[in-house]
Amino acid sequence: MHISIKAQPLFHIGDFVVTNTLFTSWLVVLFVVVCAFLFSLFFKKVPSRIQALAEIVFEKFLDFMEVFAGSKALVRKFLPIVATIFVFVLASNWAGTLPGVETIGIHSEDHGHEVFTPLLRTVNSDINSTLALALIVVIGSHIIGLFMIGPKHHAGKFLVNPFKSPIGFFVGFLEIIGEFSRIVSLTFRLFGNIFAGSVLMLIISYLAPFILPIPFLGLELFVGFIQALVFSVLAMMFFASASHAHTEEAH
Repeated sequence: MHISIKAQPLFHIGDFVVTNTLFTSWLVVLFVVVCAFLFSLFFKKVPSRIQALAEIVFEKFLDFMEVFAGSKALVRKFLPIVATIFVFVLASNWAGTLPGVETIGIHSEDHGHEVFTPLLRTVNSDINSTLALALIVVIGSHIIGLFMIGPKHHAGKFLVNPFKSPIGFFVGFLEIIGEFSRIVSLTFRLFGNIFAGSVLMLIISYLAPFILPIPFLGLELFVGFIQALVFSVLAMMFFASASHAHTEEAH
């Protein structure tokens, strides 16, 4: 049994290194796209039972996000990207519980030591994956702020003339630090929970591969759902905050 924090390279496309987590993320994206395409084919004005259930879940998701966004209008505005993040993170987390993930791979020799490289690895057990998602959310919130309230009001939160308002300058400096702390917290919260869960499942599978992993599998599914929900909720909060927080200051 070999546990590695770093994602292992599988092959190269030119100078580009494809790791097992990146390869798994491609498969997850392909799966989500195919499912979305198939759902669009069966989408009808008079819904079937499955479509009706999906619409109920969608409406509940809207109502849930409204609590954090402040208004349904903001939820509908940001729902495409937030829902995409939720579905991708959830599918990535749950894909890590499938048979063969992190257990089927290639054995090779490295300086006299046998090295095992899994072909598939849980996407969010790679800190590069969670960092990319965190950057999308934080940078996306700034883009939203620039377009919805204007560059002047958005930048005014961070850049304050120290001679006119020393306290405002200090608060702006803290806001800049806060933006970096958002990236760190989003990255390590998701990475830590998913990596710890994948290690736990791997150890349990080796110790008792038939019966004992079943309750832990249910726990991993639950944790994967909660982490996807928390990440999407934070994304909605950041987007909503960037879209209206400075408007009130400007007035």
